Amino acid sequence: MTPPEGRQRKQVLLRLDPGVYEALARWAADELRSANSQIEFLLRKALSDAGRLPSAPAPLPRRGRPPKTAPRTAPSAPPNTAQDPPEAPTDGPSGRPRTPPGPPK
Repeated sequence: MTPPEGRQRKQVLLRLDPGVYEALARWAADELRSANSQIEFLLRKALSDAGRLPSAPAPLPRRGRPPKTAPRTAPSAPPNTAQDPPEAPTDGPSGRPRTPPGPPK
């Protein structure tokens, strides 16, 4: 789904010192963000602290899988109408019926 007209995200080429980028990438990883998301987070915080954040900026995109639109349910199986007796538990791979333990010998 594409964003509404005028709300598309801008692409910006940013040149950083390698040491600055490494520090930023480590910080982002500590907070489970991408380097790009960390840069946007820090810029928004700096703009807000300086009183320069636009009045209605789009919210930061959420991480992870998008929310489900409708719950998906598995098709229900017809009820078991057969009156078969339940299977007796078996004793391992031999397939012999399990016998309850008797008195000690």
